[in-house]
Amino acid sequence: MDPATTTAPMQSDCETEPSSVWSWWPSWRPTSMSLLKTAESKILACIQNDVWSRFVTLPNRDRIWTLTLTNKGVRKTAEQAPKTPLVMVHGFGGGVGLWIRNIDALSQSRPVYAFDLLGFGRSSRPSFPSDATQAEKQFVDSIEQWREYLGLENMILLGHSLGGYLATSYAIQYPTRVSHLILVDPWGFPERPQPQTQEGQGSEVNKRPTLPRWVKVIAAVVSLFNPLAVIRAAGPWGPGLVNRFRPDFKRKFEDLFEDDTMTQYIYHCNAQTPSGEVGFRAMSESLGWAKNPMLDRVHQLPPSMPLTMLYGARSWVESSSGDRVVQIRNQAHTKVLLIDDASHHVYADQPEEFNKVVEDICNSVN
Repeated sequence: MDPATTTAPMQSDCETEPSSVWSWWPSWRPTSMSLLKTAESKILACIQNDVWSRFVTLPNRDRIWTLTLTNKGVRKTAEQAPKTPLVMVHGFGGGVGLWIRNIDALSQSRPVYAFDLLGFGRSSRPSFPSDATQAEKQFVDSIEQWREYLGLENMILLGHSLGGYLATSYAIQYPTRVSHLILVDPWGFPERPQPQTQEGQGSEVNKRPTLPRWVKVIAAVVSLFNPLAVIRAAGPWGPGLVNRFRPDFKRKFEDLFEDDTMTQYIYHCNAQTPSGEVGFRAMSESLGWAKNPMLDRVHQLPPSMPLTMLYGARSWVESSSGDRVVQIRNQAHTKVLLIDDASHHVYADQPEEFNKVVEDICNSVN
């Protein structure tokens, strides 16, 4: 038996219903941790560098699925100072497999760590509190316990979307552990705007792309259910639903996989018992807005901590939050960069440009 199947306590998608009502769902959904492992293994087979895959066990016995990549062609001498490792934190509904276009290139000159956030991917799926602050704390505590287990004194911390929000929260609480903070299309920075009349709207409103259809579909159910309940409720039609609403994932990786490997991976990541998404729901007012916006707290980062914010020029995430961060912090240590022809998943849309930018940042550290 895959050990990943033994850790997650069951939790209902609909918090107002007893769990027994949903006891038939596992047989209805064509998924399992074993199928997720198989899909992920096919993705990770593309890695050329040395990779160590294992579970990191936290003090409370939760486990974090972790990849460590090193360049097998590099032989270090005793005189060489160790390179600061790069730690990559995925976004909502993701997992380590989504970094497949990046981790090989970025591990050429330094160790790269990628892990499935608590409650996502192959990591444990514990219960999360309904309070936004406590849910955020559970995520951040798990990251710190993960770091302690691995003995990483400091790191270059990179987070995408939800991962960017949590990476910022982590850096605020544990600033001595972060040599450089890299936020990629981060979620949860601005406050939810007040409704405006058409007359009061500025010309800037229409400059960014509108929310993608898949975001609107998920937003329609998030107030009643956990965000990805629709995928589980679809049962055997779930994989087809992912293909229909997220065809972009197949296109982004079509030169690596001719079949539905990536959409199957996304499906199996999100058709399991809901956990991390319960924590996300607790932290969000709706899918696009955080109950505790990070712009209200970013001033708590040490002024001397280097921060780079990367946005896709075609993303539905507003880069204006990055400009606001520059105003709040020391401009000498804060940069905002736009990557052309990239949407929210910058790292997959323009992987070569993304890898180059991140590599340059890493080289500026050590």
